[in-house]
Amino acid sequence: MDSNTENRRKAVLAGHSGDYELANSLLTDDDPKVRGAALSSLEKLGMLSSEILEKSVCDSSPEVRKRAVELLAKRPEEIPLGILNDEDYLVVETACWAIGEKENPSLDLINKLCLIADSHEEQLCREAAVAALGSIGSPLGLETVLAALNDKPAIRRRAAIALAAFEDPKVDEALKKSLDDRDWQVRQIAEDLLDVNRVISPVDIGPRPN
Repeated sequence: MDSNTENRRKAVLAGHSGDYELANSLLTDDDPKVRGAALSSLEKLGMLSSEILEKSVCDSSPEVRKRAVELLAKRPEEIPLGILNDEDYLVVETACWAIGEKENPSLDLINKLCLIADSHEEQLCREAAVAALGSIGSPLGLETVLAALNDKPAIRRRAAIALAAFEDPKVDEALKKSLDDRDWQVRQIAEDLLDVNRVISPVDIGPRPN
């Protein structure tokens, strides 16, 4: 067993054995997987401080930054705005999801989600931002979610689902248009949300066979 694998094992076991000192010492390990496991163990022990998380969000490894954001989603601290500018798109995607898990994210975070949903080059980030806006349900995100109905199919599906969080005449109008979307899943979501029961006419059915 190499040293990195051994240290990862130690970091994981520290969370089960209650060894705070060991978990804390492994936060500076050279291997990002070890640092990430140490973060998880400290959280498991209830001894992950805001200061440690703040440092980990700025870690040199995207793997560690991503893990730190995942942990922040379940904690009272707000997701730092700067993480949404991360150079690694998977970190940005995770940050969008984490913001959607918060009860009252700041207006700055909501506005940044809108920007990502509108213009991020990575589809996964746009999709995660749209989903987060739907989870939050702030009126500030409605126009962005409506605009996402013109994006890629996966994002249109997310946008259609997200519309359920908003109360506005524009929502029903958009869902009715989505009944004719090229993607069948978008059409199905729109139909479910509108509770539409289409009546098939004899013309649609065609002549009966003799």
